[in-house]
Amino acid sequence: MTSVAYLEHPAKARPALAPWLFVAVVFASAALVFLVEPLVGKLLLPLLGGSPAVWNTSLAFFQLALLAGYGYAHALQRLGSLRRQMAVHLAMLTLAAMVLPLRMSGLMGPPWVQAPALWLAATLAVSLGPPFAVLSATAPLLQTWYARLNGNGNEAANPYSLYAASNLGSLLALAAYPMLVEPLVGLSAQARLWSFAYAGFALLLAGMTTMAWRLPAVAAPVLARVAATGWRERTVWIALAAAPSSLLAGVTAHLAADVASAPFLWVVPLELYLATFVIAFAGRAKGPSPGLLMVQVLAVPTSLSLLFEPTTPWPQQLAVHLTAFFVTALVCHQGLAARRPEPGRLTEFYLCLSVGGVIGGGFNAFLAPLLFPDVWEYPAVLVLACLARPSAPAKPDRRGLGWLAAGLVWVAPLCIPALALPDILRQALMLAPVVIAVMLRDRTVAVVALFAALALAGEVQGIGRYREHHRSFFGVIHIAEVHPKGLGTARIMVHGTTLHGVQAQGRGQACLPTAYYASPTVIGSVFARERARGPLRMGVVGLGAGTVATFVRPGDSMRFFEIDPLVERLTLDPKHFSFVHGCARGPVDVVLGDARLSLAREPAASYDLLLIDAFSSDSVPTHLLTVEALHGYLRLLRPHGVLLLHLSNRNLELVGPAAAAAKAAGASFLKGVHWVEEGTSPYVESSGIVLLVAPDPHSLDRYRADHQWTEHVRLARPWTDDYTNVWGAMIARFRGEG
Repeated sequence: MTSVAYLEHPAKARPALAPWLFVAVVFASAALVFLVEPLVGKLLLPLLGGSPAVWNTSLAFFQLALLAGYGYAHALQRLGSLRRQMAVHLAMLTLAAMVLPLRMSGLMGPPWVQAPALWLAATLAVSLGPPFAVLSATAPLLQTWYARLNGNGNEAANPYSLYAASNLGSLLALAAYPMLVEPLVGLSAQARLWSFAYAGFALLLAGMTTMAWRLPAVAAPVLARVAATGWRERTVWIALAAAPSSLLAGVTAHLAADVASAPFLWVVPLELYLATFVIAFAGRAKGPSPGLLMVQVLAVPTSLSLLFEPTTPWPQQLAVHLTAFFVTALVCHQGLAARRPEPGRLTEFYLCLSVGGVIGGGFNAFLAPLLFPDVWEYPAVLVLACLARPSAPAKPDRRGLGWLAAGLVWVAPLCIPALALPDILRQALMLAPVVIAVMLRDRTVAVVALFAALALAGEVQGIGRYREHHRSFFGVIHIAEVHPKGLGTARIMVHGTTLHGVQAQGRGQACLPTAYYASPTVIGSVFARERARGPLRMGVVGLGAGTVATFVRPGDSMRFFEIDPLVERLTLDPKHFSFVHGCARGPVDVVLGDARLSLAREPAASYDLLLIDAFSSDSVPTHLLTVEALHGYLRLLRPHGVLLLHLSNRNLELVGPAAAAAKAAGASFLKGVHWVEEGTSPYVESSGIVLLVAPDPHSLDRYRADHQWTEHVRLARPWTDDYTNVWGAMIARFRGEG
């Protein structure tokens, strides 16, 4: 089967535009596309509780819009004449500008609590879809124009060098966002500047097409026949593009869930993803080097083992997971580059790559949460992507089978759920296959089989920790039975890797406040002191297992603000927890939706005590700690009321920016710290760090004499809705500040 491609008549020598002009336009379009991605993600975060899923769903939308752009670029080739293509593209670029200036459209109304992913995708479509799709089409279009305008030159044989320039522009734009744009320019100003930059790009493209319009090469072309690509080859293209796209979403979600959903954590994996395209498509195509394949065979099993050790320090987590992701994506993309077709099939090739990107990203964002009770898609795709490795022997040999059998035997004990293994032995069993994988490195099927066994073992170990697994847009919730000393049997709720509630099951102990809320803790002491003032109206951001409902006495009332309907369903189900309906002695209700949006609808001076304790796994919804958020909280306090911010976090130092935000909002504060004695179960009593804030400094007098409280806090720059510095908080925690 053959199809038509447009080539210039070989008899005519024609002047061509300078290659640097194409590079400049492609570079600019790519930079605009990838500057707007973290910008829009940050605009959306406050509307959906700061969940890491916001970025993955946004990525899936961007890939879908990219597919629309590439499909449009491919369809435009049917016009034949370059002049017609240029005219149509400039017209589309102008029409797409009708949705600007950039802002989040309110056309879809407030977030849909029961379908946040669909609401997010729809909002993105009406806010940014047209300009994003048209900008995305520019790179493949200009590559085909470049090939035709340089039809007699050597450079025309490799228009893919412009693809490397496009990805380089994307990479540099992404690097600039967290390093320059985010810290120096406010969010609203960023949106305005991007809109102006879009207009500037349209003028740049118009200037280039005006220069090209007068060249003979844009006139009617001569038709030539180019062999069509078979569906088998297209399927390979799609698969090799889908795996890295899925891995991008998987590694980003894994890293963001336990730190924070913030642009610098989104950008790093995306930069590495784009860097693999730059490396793979720059110059002559070649397959993966032996050194790269060796790094992959070391990094992937190490990454799989760390997935099930959530307390591993974040620098180690970042280094290992990002290395495994980078080398695996590069192996796939080098495989794509080696299979790239002649320029006549260029737009079809990019269309298939875009289809693969949509499949990979869409699988993680929309299908995986429905198919899997836990985040199994990341290790599964990491393993399957290793099938892109070149393999030496066509058939299994005795030596390879022997090493594979040894590896499977070594991993087998980890696949037995009932077998309780000491931590050191478990870690040794999970790391030993790395050595065996090195011996099998040129046997792709054997390597994948070994990695699959290791991933399965890790999942079994994870499943063995918990009795139930539940998943929603906002994360994974585990429920388990534990037997801590001092409580007997207790039921726990774990969100991702963070404890969200513990309820004792013994007679007379079900209403005992536990973990962060136990009586000796700073949170427990605040509730005790505030209760001494009389009946309380209390507000709590973050439902968890509902433990703080145990503080509700007759005459008190409490309102929870929770974004995740799944948390509400599990917590209010008496077969799981009974804090709310069995322990509270006064009215308790739950308001679903993002806390800041919900609290903004509450009347002023509504609460005597307001507790902010909302986390997705251990990540921080940063929009709940900004100056604007503090103003909103303080508005709701009654005279002598207090605001309590729970700031315990493994990875971020949050007291400095939170205290600075409180000061900027005109409030006073005290830092409270509680450390448990060695040997105390965290299920019974947990260490914690809080900030107590009040608009009236005298409201804090009753706490000042207590040794748990101090006014000495190292202030950071206050966070605002226009500025957050998660990276700085991460470094401060690493240095032991706070």
